[in-house]
Amino acid sequence: MITRLILAALLGLVAASAAAHDRPTAPAVVQTADAATASAIAVVDAFHEALRSGEADAVLALLSEDVVVLETGVAERSREEYASHHLPADMAFAAATTDEVRRRAAWVEGDIAWILTEGRTTGTFNDRPVNSLNAETMILHRRADGWRIRHIHWSSRNAR
Repeated sequence: MITRLILAALLGLVAASAAAHDRPTAPAVVQTADAATASAIAVVDAFHEALRSGEADAVLALLSEDVVVLETGVAERSREEYASHHLPADMAFAAATTDEVRRRAAWVEGDIAWILTEGRTTGTFNDRPVNSLNAETMILHRRADGWRIRHIHWSSRNAR
């Protein structure tokens, strides 16, 4: 059941992204009165803020030990593996660029949350201009001490 929900959500995100191409659209950011959904979204936002601020300990505190991060065709299968590979570059990139959330959808079912975000990143990184459209999927698991990110999948392409 959960696999089908994730697949349906991802297919919907891909279809919406393909239909939108690079046309500017009004943000469709989730507005919710649901405390569980709002708190899961807050963890995703805190993760991005910690990346931007270069706070590695704060980034890692929001990840479960067994997190799986999929980025540019590479899988990192633990918090420690992410910390020793992509985290430094992700923090440098986030500090040098600006993200705009264009669309976000979120669901909570029991102790699992799915946060799907579409956005645009602009700026300059390593002396190269950045102008990309992004899709992000985060799956969170609620523990006794709060939400932790169990899975991240990032994809992007150059904006036209």
